[in-house]
Amino acid sequence: MNQTRFDITRRQALSGLGATSALALTGCATTGRTRAVTQAQSMGVERLLEIVGYNLLEHEPERATSLGVDTGRHYDLRSKLEDQSIAGQEAYAATLRRDLELVRSVPRDGLDSENLTNLEVVESAYKVALDGFALPYGDTPVGNWRTAPYVVIQNVGQYLALPRFMQSDHKVENSNDADAYIERMEQMPAVFDGELERIKAARGMGVVPPDFLLDKAIGQMEQTIASAGKGELFADDLRAKLTAMGMPESHANRAKILETGQIADALDRQLRELRAERAVATAEPGISARPQGDAFYNWALRSSTTTRLTPEEVHQQGLEELEELHARMDPILREIGYTSGSVGDRMQALSQDPRYKFAEGDSGRKQIMDFIAERLDCIRGQMPRAFHTLVDPNMEVRRIPPAEEVGAPGAYGGAGSKDGTIPGRFWINLRTTDLHRKYDLADLTYHEAIPGHVWEGEYSNRLPLIRSVLAFNPFSEGWALYGEQLADELGAYDEFVVGRLGYLQSLAFRACRMVVDTGLHAKGWSRAQAVNFFVERNGSKPAEVESEVDRYCSWPGQATGYKLGHSRIVDQRARAETTMGTAYDFKAFNDAVVLGGNVPMDVLEKNVGRYIASGSR
Repeated sequence: MNQTRFDITRRQALSGLGATSALALTGCATTGRTRAVTQAQSMGVERLLEIVGYNLLEHEPERATSLGVDTGRHYDLRSKLEDQSIAGQEAYAATLRRDLELVRSVPRDGLDSENLTNLEVVESAYKVALDGFALPYGDTPVGNWRTAPYVVIQNVGQYLALPRFMQSDHKVENSNDADAYIERMEQMPAVFDGELERIKAARGMGVVPPDFLLDKAIGQMEQTIASAGKGELFADDLRAKLTAMGMPESHANRAKILETGQIADALDRQLRELRAERAVATAEPGISARPQGDAFYNWALRSSTTTRLTPEEVHQQGLEELEELHARMDPILREIGYTSGSVGDRMQALSQDPRYKFAEGDSGRKQIMDFIAERLDCIRGQMPRAFHTLVDPNMEVRRIPPAEEVGAPGAYGGAGSKDGTIPGRFWINLRTTDLHRKYDLADLTYHEAIPGHVWEGEYSNRLPLIRSVLAFNPFSEGWALYGEQLADELGAYDEFVVGRLGYLQSLAFRACRMVVDTGLHAKGWSRAQAVNFFVERNGSKPAEVESEVDRYCSWPGQATGYKLGHSRIVDQRARAETTMGTAYDFKAFNDAVVLGGNVPMDVLEKNVGRYIASGSR
């Protein structure tokens, strides 16, 4: 990030924009709001967006660290954590409300397409987020993908996020960094207690997670507390970092006192609350079984798809796309000798074929990591055939920490920091090698790494700060599926036809998600019914989809964005090909989409429209 182009400091921004807007919010004269709007209009879009970006990061300083922008005059963010209390979340919403008004006040006339897109993106993200904050419970994503009604559960909560963040993203390169590490640890008890306040308030409203999710969360919390009680979560991590940098271990001793004392005590308070919730929990999986659950799900679908599609419309689209994909899989299955039964039955049989299984245990884990490395080497070499504008991602493949694996998906991935010092990561779940097959692991690699999440994130990191922060589920996941399609179109499966089955099953799996997520949260499906739909209709592996279904129960709506986003990108490509005729260029279209950055679906359509107009002249 180039900070030198902005001649307004953070302190000036807060004393000018922030202070006058805050006065207006408290009802202290319309002139305050007017003055703030005038300043916003006069300072230029780029400077305003930079200020808006850092205003957001004041509430989520961990993201500043992950992006690598907690430097210079923003170094103080490196020692802060998000305020998870009710008051902290209300303050976050107030900042969004204020900055949304400022962004909306900027005249659009005469702006170039890049700045138009930037303003449209912020306005869309903040409006949806504010509607989420207005709900009486839950964890609202701001430019993020997780719509979570339960603030602490098997895959949500700082008891999971902070150890991973501190170990992976908080660098310790000098004594100041070590001080910041300790300062963050000193805040952790308050962070956990802030979450505790919110989950107790939700229980008071009758909002209690399903019992099967609580069972997982309680087990994971117990494991986290056991590690904290031994000083293994933060103190050992800090000691290793200090040793690597040749610094004294005095900070690590302080970390151990904090971890085994106040932090462990705060986690224990959360555990007691989870057990109290478990005593009154039911097995109802869907959010519609909770108070105001339908309102929450309607918002979650809107956040997760960036559309106004109804649950029924999403459900039907999923069913239609599933049938279309199975029609493409059928002839390939017949070609390799699987001729009897439904596509799902035959994919189940294929999954038991020993030729496509990895060995058990650590030897199989090594096979998986070697397989991924080989696929990455191959696909990197194909990228010049798909893009005019190339990136060279700094990335690594990492195993999901064993303490998280039971509640985690099969894999996930994302770009590294904005400054390039933290690599992009492809996290792979290796709790059992039976989660993966040789015919589907290549596709998973393309989805999570290149040309999927890690690849796309490198482009977003080149955009203004606020655009690197804000991400939209259907674009993020739709692009990753489009990345799978690109790999196929570039010949990844020409000599490995069974791998194309894995790719098509991956798309079908995402179509199933649209059906299952809406089934769980809008149609009263049971957990077993949701699992069986995957297994019977798509031939998915039970061990994989049981955790998947649990994830949908804790993140309503999120799973619907994948295939919906992919279909929208493909539709826009067909639009460009039809409209432009011989002027259409495959690589130029891909550039137009990825260089436009992570956007909601309506902005994607506008960006493609601008590309078509420029190329058709």
